[in-house]
Amino acid sequence: MYNGIGLQTPRGSGTNGNIQTNKFFIRSKTGKVAENSRGFEGDQGMAGVTKKANRDILEHDRKRQIELKLVVLEENLSDQGFTEAEIGEKVAEARRTLEAAAASEEIGGTTAIVSNNTPFCS
Repeated sequence: MYNGIGLQTPRGSGTNGNIQTNKFFIRSKTGKVAENSRGFEGDQGMAGVTKKANRDILEHDRKRQIELKLVVLEENLSDQGFTEAEIGEKVAEARRTLEAAAASEEIGGTTAIVSNNTPFCS
């Protein structure tokens, strides 16, 4: 035994008792900053905090939300027994309304809510 590690005696273990370090053991990082380190200067380490959202990603998410609402509207209309032509007209009208509302919201205005006696998810 060496420093409390290993076998007390190699007899009967099928080994010669030689202890080697595990060269592939990955020690977990504690994440602690050493006491003698300088720390962060001024604006260092703030890259992720002050980033603005990517405009393309926000636009894509807005379009996905509109399409989700349109799909739900289309399913509701088909369940109610509307024809394909009527469903197409109502979905097109709802798409124009939602896109106009999103555009006015992007500019900073208020959102427009249109009710045409159809179940519409908001």
